[in-house]
Amino acid sequence: MSTDLESLKQDLTRRMDGALETLKREFAGLRSGRASPALLEPVRVEAYGSEVPLAQVGTVAVPESRMLTVQVWDRTLVGAVERAIRDSGLGLNPAADGQIVRVPIPALTGERRVELSKAAGRYAEGAKIAVRGVRRDGMDQIRKSEIGEDVVKDWSDEVQKLTDAYVKRVDDALAEKDKEIKQV
Repeated sequence: MSTDLESLKQDLTRRMDGALETLKREFAGLRSGRASPALLEPVRVEAYGSEVPLAQVGTVAVPESRMLTVQVWDRTLVGAVERAIRDSGLGLNPAADGQIVRVPIPALTGERRVELSKAAGRYAEGAKIAVRGVRRDGMDQIRKSEIGEDVVKDWSDEVQKLTDAYVKRVDDALAEKDKEIKQV
């Protein structure tokens, strides 16, 4: 019976980890005024007759806290990379310098910081909802199993502890992102 609990916990842990990973990806897309290669992940470049991710035409680096650089591998694509970043809707203004495209990250306004903080809160709430959904599924599995009431209570307590730990991790990630956003 304890192996059933272990396999249930492993499954729930894997699914809750997925919710946390999704949250981290969403947070990476929030521009906090600090340079991060993840900021350019959604950018797609018109190259070789199709749209490809920026990472397939160059290397993104962070030489300083408010600057990204893209080392474009094919000189003929420098203009396309520059255009793709400019048109991405991220509010960035790249400048080409040979085969390197420099992307200065502008400082955030107070109003924009508040908007980003609210967006981070929405992402975190979505992650908590996902974690609670996983808990609900686990509790349903426990109730449907053919085990005694005492064992059901013990397993339910274990699932709740796991859920509480993941909700705390979501809250910690939100606090860290909020601190990053509000840092001037």
